[in-house]
Formats: sequence, C-alpha cells, structure tokens
Amino acid sequence: MSDPSTRQRIDTPRISRWRLTPQFDVEAAGRFGESFARFLGTGRYLAIQTVFVIVWIALNLFAVKLQWDPYPFILLNLAFSTQAAYAAPLILLAQNRQENRDRVALEEDRRRAEQTKADTEFLARELAALRLAVGEVATRDYLRHELEDLRDMLIELVPPKGKKKSKQAPPPVDAETTEPAEIVADSNS
Repeated sequence: MSDPSTRQRIDTPRISRWRLTPQFDVEAAGRFGESFARFLGTGRYLAIQTVFVIVWIALNLFAVKLQWDPYPFILLNLAFSTQAAYAAPLILLAQNRQENRDRVALEEDRRRAEQTKADTEFLARELAALRLAVGEVATRDYLRHELEDLRDMLIELVPPKGKKKSKQAPPPVDAETTEPAEIVADSNS
C-alpha cells in the first residue's frame, strides 16, 4: 500500500501541473525594461541610430539595385513607429519602478527623521534634567565660600596664642556618651 504521508486528502483538490497562461517573471521584465530605457537615453544609442538612418537613406537613394524602400521611406517610418510603440511603455515601466523605489526611500527617510527627532527630544529632556540636577549640586565657589565662613568662625572661637584663656568652667562631660579614656584625658588636663 502507499505511504499515507504521500497520499493527498480527498477533500483537497489537486493542483494542476499544467497552466494555460504563460508565467512571466515580473521582476526580470522590469529589469529588462529599465536597462533598455537606460540604453535609449545614451549617446551610444543616438550614434547607432544616426548611423543606421544615414546608411538606410543612402542605400535607398544611391544604390538603385538595392532599393527596398523608395524615397518617402515608408518602411523606415514604420520601423520608427514600431520602435516608439515599444520604447514608450518600457520607459514608463522604468519610471514606475523608479517611482516605487523613490517612495520606499522616502518612507525610510521619514521613519529615520521621526526616530532622529524622537532621539533628539529625549536627549534634550535628559540634558534639561541634568542641568536641573547640577543646579542643585553645590558648586566649587559655594563650597569655598562656606569653608571660608567656617574658618572665620573657628578663628573667632580659638583665641590667639598671646591672650590668656578665660577661667570658665569646662563644659560638663556626659558619662554615657564619652569614652572612659576621654574622661581620664580631660581630668588630667
């Protein structure tokens, strides 16, 4: 018997292997159209076409036995019309593809601009917060001024060496918070 994993289910229709319409690679056709349209816009194409037209007209005017398109050059006109009929849609196809690429690039640029703007706004908020925080921090000048004030107060409290100390009683010693060695050192002085 056949393997159940290779069997198809009865309720699922089979996919046909044959297709009635030919399948085209849209991207390949688009790339070909762009390359052809790019070639039509080059100086090389203009030079080739000019040489071709000059040779065509010269052969049809001066080579009597080789005349396949007499003077009004209707066949040459038909060739140009056919070429224009194919060139115009190919050029439009190339323009549409370029427009799609430009649209995608524009959307990407807008997304990047929005992200950059959001990042810039975030950094601006962070910078403002840092400025506020730094404003609350003591500056060097402030600390210097405070230290000078403390020094001046200490100088006022400590009498100069030439003056005698006043006979004031030393401050009372709290036995609970003072270490025994400190009490002994105070009593010896």
